[in-house]
Amino acid sequence: MSSKYHLPKGTSADGPYDLLVTPESAGWGYSGLRILTLKPGEAHALATGDSEFLILPLTGSCTVTTDGRAFELEGRTSVFASVTDFAYLPRASEALISSAQGGLFALPSARTERSSLSARYGCKEEVPVELRGAGACSRQVNNYCLPGTFEAEQLLVCEVLTPGGNWSSYPPHKHDEARPGVESELEEIYYFEVSGEGGFGYQRVYGTAERPIDVLAEVRSGDTVLIPHGWHGPSVAAPGYDLYYLNVMAGPGQDRAWQICDDPAHGWVRATWASQDIDDRLPFEGPNAQ
Repeated sequence: MSSKYHLPKGTSADGPYDLLVTPESAGWGYSGLRILTLKPGEAHALATGDSEFLILPLTGSCTVTTDGRAFELEGRTSVFASVTDFAYLPRASEALISSAQGGLFALPSARTERSSLSARYGCKEEVPVELRGAGACSRQVNNYCLPGTFEAEQLLVCEVLTPGGNWSSYPPHKHDEARPGVESELEEIYYFEVSGEGGFGYQRVYGTAERPIDVLAEVRSGDTVLIPHGWHGPSVAAPGYDLYYLNVMAGPGQDRAWQICDDPAHGWVRATWASQDIDDRLPFEGPNAQ
């Protein structure tokens, strides 16, 4: 199963994209992700079709021009350096992404039938940065496009940064059933970057007897893991190598909720954090930390 859901860097490249995950290629209904490299002076035309998108710089800066408006994205030097500003594009829109200096850009997406929102700019100063967990489970979460942080139709996007040697996405959890107040039905994509030459980490996904899935993937920069269902976690950062992943989620629920259910075998771990300190290597950057 690992080969089906673990997409090593370059194995899902298509046309101008270093990575192209669509609902069709993933075998599900809503979540998508494209990774785009632009050389200095290059531009890329994007038609959103039946999906809403974010334009999220991983490295570098760009200008997003759409519907007679131009959003200047300052971007960042590295995913470990800071949060970034970003742009939102609704379904059935067209945009030109141009970069004077070049860079690497994530284009997370969600298929939606709704189009109540307009294109707009997301300011990096307004991105909530959360320090989650404690001890060896300490990690940083940049909450770009979640309920309560940025309005979208169905798209959910955040980043998680895990110091070397720590575990994140832990305790293992799932969100593959619609249980109001308990759990949301969401497909999820993990896109990874790892600090340092030769850096690596690990991602675990496992299912139930009724819906089996079994993934244990060694991940490196540019790798992707698809999570259609099942418990996922931990995401393990090897000692000496900080781990970054971009989470993209979407599903059929019309209320755009993000509710998770811990694996009952491991949920007790959360109670141990109260007696531990947050890793003092966090945050990777501080202005918006909570």
